[in-house]
Amino acid sequence: MTTPITERLDAMRAFYAEGHTRELAFRKKYLRRLLEAVKAREAETAEALYADLHKSREEAYISETAIVLAEIRDQLRHLERRARSRRVPTPPFLFPSASRIIREPKGVVLVMAPWNYPFQLALDPLAGAIAAGNCVVLKPSATSAHTCRLLADIVGEVFPPEYVWVFEGDHAATDRLLDCRFDHIFFTGGATFGRTVMEKAAAHLTPVTLELGGKSPCIVDRTADLDTAARKIVWGKLLNAGQTCIAPDYLFVHSEVKEALLEKIKTCTVRLYGRELRSSDAYPRIVSDRAFARLRGYIDTAERIVWGGEYDAADRFIAPTLIDAPDPDSPLMREEIFGPILPVLEFTDPDTVADFVNARAKPLALYYFGRKADGFRLLGRTSSGGACINDTVVHIAASRLPFGGVGASGMGRYHGRFSFDTFSNLRGTLLSPRRFDLPLRYPPYGRSFGLLKKLL
Repeated sequence: MTTPITERLDAMRAFYAEGHTRELAFRKKYLRRLLEAVKAREAETAEALYADLHKSREEAYISETAIVLAEIRDQLRHLERRARSRRVPTPPFLFPSASRIIREPKGVVLVMAPWNYPFQLALDPLAGAIAAGNCVVLKPSATSAHTCRLLADIVGEVFPPEYVWVFEGDHAATDRLLDCRFDHIFFTGGATFGRTVMEKAAAHLTPVTLELGGKSPCIVDRTADLDTAARKIVWGKLLNAGQTCIAPDYLFVHSEVKEALLEKIKTCTVRLYGRELRSSDAYPRIVSDRAFARLRGYIDTAERIVWGGEYDAADRFIAPTLIDAPDPDSPLMREEIFGPILPVLEFTDPDTVADFVNARAKPLALYYFGRKADGFRLLGRTSSGGACINDTVVHIAASRLPFGGVGASGMGRYHGRFSFDTFSNLRGTLLSPRRFDLPLRYPPYGRSFGLLKKLL
C-alpha cells in the first residue's frame, strides 16, 4: 500500500538511481553548502540548544557545532582519496587478473539521532553518509524540539528533499518508517529502542550501526595526578549535565587517594561552575520531566550521599551528586545514569576492578587515571568501545579514531574515514583480460593439476 512515507522513499530511490550522488563533484558541492549553512547558523544553534538543554553558548559550540564543522571539513579534505578504488594483491593462480576494492554508496540510508547532542549526532553521521554518496532520511529527536526544527530548516535550505529528507514524525510514524526498506540504518540512542531498530531492520536484512551507551567506568589509581584527574572527571561528567553516552558513569578510586580525590572533585566543581550552580548559565538542565523523575529516584533512594543531592523539579535542576559505596546490584549500578550523579566505589587491588568491569555488559568507554603502563594493562584485561588514559570524553573529538560500541554498547564505527566506510559498500572486483586465459583451471586437468596445486 502506498503511503506518504513510501512515496517519499520511492522519490529518493529514483533520484539515487539517476546517479547524481555517485559524482564526487556533486557530493563536494553539497558538503560545502552544508558547511556554510552550519557556520551561518551558529548563533541560532546555540539558542536552540539553550532552549532544549540549557547549554551555554560555549558548550554548544565546543560539543556540537565545532565537531560537526570538523567532520564536514575532514570529509571534504579526504573525499577523493577515500572514494578512490584500491588495488590489492591477487593470488598467483588467478594471473593475469587484477583485484580492486571499489567503494560505492549503499543507496538510501536512515540516520536516527538522539536528544542529548541533537545537532552533532544528526549532522555528524549525515556528513559521512553524503560523502559516501548516499541519499539520506534524517530522523532527529522530537524531544529536543527547538533543535529539531532548526535541523529541518538547515537541511531544507541545503538539500533537495529527494536527496536528504528530515522526517519529523511522532513515535507511531517512526514505527511505520522503520517498517520500510533502507540500505543502511544508523541509530544513536538507548539500548531499549536500539533493539527495536535491529528487529525492524532484520525484516529486510538491513545492515545497522548502533551507537548505544552503557555504564562507562572511570578508574583512578593511586599513581594518578589528583588535580588533573578531578578536573577532567568533573568536566566529562557534568558536560551536558551528565546526559552524555560516554560520560563517566561510576568512579572506581584507590582507597589510598579516595578522600583526597573526592575533596578535589568538590573544589573543582565550584571553581568551574560557581557556588550557586542553579544560577550558572554554564550548567545545563535535564531534558524532560520524565528523565528528571528517574534521576530524582536515584537520589531519593541513595543511602550515602556524600555531596550534593539537591534538585528542583520546576527548573529540572539536579546538583552534582556523589553517592558513596552504592549496592553493586542496585538500579543505580545496573542502569546507565545519564545525569550528574556519580557513584563512588573503592579498590585496593586493580585486578578486582577488571573483574568488576568484566562481570557487566561491555561499556561504550573506559577511563583510567594513573601510570600509562598500568592503564594499558587494565585495557588488556577489559573491553570497551573506546578508552582514554588520563582523560575523559575527548576521544570522541579525535577524527582519526573510530568511535562506536562493543557488545551491549553498540556495533559499528564512524567518524572520518570510518564514517565513509560505514556508509559504503566495499565491492570486491576482479579484472581479467578480454582474451588471454590460462587453461590450468579447466578440466580435464591431467598433468597440469600438479602445477595448479602448487599455485593454489
